[in-house]
Amino acid sequence: MALRDSKKSASLIKSFGFAFSGIFRVIKEERNIKIHLVAAVCSTALGFYVHISRIEWLILLLTITIVISLELVNSSIEAVVDLASPDQHPLAKKAKDVAAGAVLVAAIVSVIIGVLLFLPYFTILR
Repeated sequence: MALRDSKKSASLIKSFGFAFSGIFRVIKEERNIKIHLVAAVCSTALGFYVHISRIEWLILLLTITIVISLELVNSSIEAVVDLASPDQHPLAKKAKDVAAGAVLVAAIVSVIIGVLLFLPYFTILR
């Protein structure tokens, strides 16, 4: 039983390694995730600076997580589409454009959330 548990633990650790490898690869290779990460760091720093509330932290972290996660999924969809359809094909373009659109929607909404979250800390009518 202990040997099987040891194998499961090793497998779990290996899975985490694969996941981190994927994250780091996307960060290394994709420009847009770097932009999102800079925005996330700036937003987080601003949150500390203005002392946002616990609920505001939850909203901020959830928003950051959604954008970064969608960017990771978008990168994986692009890779799979490129593998499956090395030649240009309308459906390949559609898949890639829709995935990129999902990231864009999340990024636009995250900017709106950021403005709504932080603007009250910088207005006179606070």
